[in-house]
Order: sequence, then structure tokens, then C-alpha cells
Amino acid sequence: MMLLLLFAGTMALSLWAMYRVKSVYNRFSEIPASSGATGAEVAAAILDRAGIRDVTIEAIDEMLGDHYDPSQKRLVLSSQNYYGRSLAALGVSAHECGHAIQHQIAYAPLHWRMAAVGITTFANQIVMWLPLIGMFTGLIKPYTGAWIMVFAWGVIMAFNLITLPVEFDASRRAKVILADMGFIGTPTEINGVKQTLDAAAWTYVAAFVTSLGYLLYHLLPLIMGGSRNRDE
Repeated sequence: MMLLLLFAGTMALSLWAMYRVKSVYNRFSEIPASSGATGAEVAAAILDRAGIRDVTIEAIDEMLGDHYDPSQKRLVLSSQNYYGRSLAALGVSAHECGHAIQHQIAYAPLHWRMAAVGITTFANQIVMWLPLIGMFTGLIKPYTGAWIMVFAWGVIMAFNLITLPVEFDASRRAKVILADMGFIGTPTEINGVKQTLDAAAWTYVAAFVTSLGYLLYHLLPLIMGGSRNRDE
């Protein structure tokens, strides 16, 4: 019952966060910025101002697929944001530039997250397949399996925790840079960019809360001694 409640609660939180970011993005993607610049133009100007000239700006045909790839030095924008001139397009583009700037200045949380990608991918595979392997093969004893799940969810939780300052810092940089460079200026424009980026941040908060919930679900019974005799 507890697992069912945890699944339902975290799923509801994740769906709410996704709905919020899409609804806020759609609202402000209809409001053009007075500067008339596209997301790609804004990104190019921000990177140039920061002295970053080895990062390519590319468009992809995937809604909200925007990201910065530090390994390939690529700033990828969805076509809506690459060509768009809306407050949402400018906010998202500047946010991804924030990650490029973090990479340039060796922002510690970003490098921690980059270093943890491999082990986090492995941990995600564990939480996906270990319960099935244990259930159908019996090769892994319940007590041992519980500690493996604690380790895996701990890694995922730590990764999501590190992600929070990375994303919040990139959004903070985006808001300041857009205003400083004159791409936004009116209270309405500033508020539109702020709401877009703040809504996106909730998806990362939801991911952290979800991983923390599953970590505690597996860890607390072990700490309290509820799994002490499972293998006996």
C-alpha cells in the first residue's frame, strides 16, 4: 500500500510539474519580445558577450528539447525557440546559454553533474530491472536487494540534488543577462521570462522529491530493522 501511495503521489507531482511548464511556456510563447530578436540571435549574442566562440547553436524539431551538451560544445534549441521571438523563446535560449557560461567558468555543480552521468545511468538501470530479476529468478536475496536499491536511489537522488543549483543558477543568469543586454525591459517582459523559467524549475524539483521518496521507502525499513530477518 505504501509503495502504491508513493508511486501515485510522485506521479501526480511529476505530471503537475510537466503540465505547468507546458502551460506557462505556451502562454508566453504567444507574447513577442519588444526586441524582435530570435532565440538563436539572443543565444549568439550572449555567447559572444561571454567570449564563448567554440559552442555551436543548433535547431532540433522537438518541443522543449532544448539543452546544452558540454561534451560536444553544442547549444541545442527546439525550432520554436531557435526561430521564435517570444518571451518564452528568449528565456529558454538564455537559460541554455547560462549552462555554457557555467561550463566556461568551471561552475562546480555542473562538473559534478557531468561526472555523475555514467553512474546515474547505471543506477537507473538497477532500479528498473533489479525488482524484476529478484522477483522472477530469486538470485538476489531480499535484504541484499534492498541495500542495492538504496544505493541506486541514493545515486539518483544525489544527481537530482546536484541538478537543482545547476538549473537555478542558469535561470538566474538568464534573467540578468537578458535585461542587461536589452532583450527584455518592461515589467511584463521580465515577469514573462521569470514565470517561464520558474515553471521549468519545478520539473527538477519534482524529480528530486521523487527520488528522495523512493530512497526513504527502501532505506527506512532497513534502518528500523524491518528487513533484518528477511533472509532467514
